Amino acid sequence: MATRVLLRVRNGPSPAGVVSAARRRDALHLRFGAAEGGCGRFAWNGRVQIFILRNKAFSRSLSASSQDSWFKSLFVRKVDPRKDAHSNLLAKKEENNLYKIQFHNVKPECLESYNQLCEGMLPKIHADPQYSCELVGTWNTWYGEQDQAVHLWRYRGGYPALTDVMNKLKQNKEFLDYRKERGKMLLARRNQLLLEFSFWNEPLPRPGPSIYELRTYQLRPGTMIEWGNYWARAIEFRQHNHEAVGGFFSQIGSLYMVHHLWAYKDLQSREDTRNAAWQHEGWDEVVYYTVPLIQHMESRIMIPTRASPLK
Repeated sequence: MATRVLLRVRNGPSPAGVVSAARRRDALHLRFGAAEGGCGRFAWNGRVQIFILRNKAFSRSLSASSQDSWFKSLFVRKVDPRKDAHSNLLAKKEENNLYKIQFHNVKPECLESYNQLCEGMLPKIHADPQYSCELVGTWNTWYGEQDQAVHLWRYRGGYPALTDVMNKLKQNKEFLDYRKERGKMLLARRNQLLLEFSFWNEPLPRPGPSIYELRTYQLRPGTMIEWGNYWARAIEFRQHNHEAVGGFFSQIGSLYMVHHLWAYKDLQSREDTRNAAWQHEGWDEVVYYTVPLIQHMESRIMIPTRASPLK
């Protein structure tokens, strides 16, 4: 007697989409063969991978619900079962900080003029005590999407601080003139509101010169807590060269979006630092279990502008 058990494929409609299928197959053979005295084989029907059990006693003992929970325990790490928004579980509790990240695609011929315009306005907002916001960093993308500016703001006080700043800027004629002139130079712009992960350090001004990498991950809906569980441990492996600057997840804009911000001396330093992470026991496991959570990922190498507190 055989029992067919369907294994969900997370990364695509073919065997190549099964994450480390060989490792999972070995794990199943070990559990069914050594632990349960059973045997089995894998088959592929074009859509899902099928493992056929050949152990009558064990097959009879598996109900539909127990099969589901048993197989989930093989492939999915346990996460916090509390019923709460992931923003409450993952964000810092002691600080009520809200972040805004802006992406401005600039007309190629206007990039230098755009930078000069921003250098004349953004530091004034940053330094003015009536605005409860801080300019964390401002960059031009070097590798990635070209002719792009990226600005990161911090609002101490959360959404009320954001609303207060917006209302005050509407009454600021100099800012309105700046925004009107800026609009003539842009091809497109978008922004997101972010919270910072509790296990990352708050991004603070640092001396340079440095290059910055913004790694952006579009996660599968429902996987943010699982991502946070793994990276709470993974960040320990990426602190040795002080490269970790900030980690954020989106609240408004594109959802289930994660941004990791890193600083390096140069591109070779980036390569050496990333390679060194693989020498730490546990880093390979973090990569192995977080890759299936990602739908899309992107890397930008960015250069700070003269107005950036992060040099």
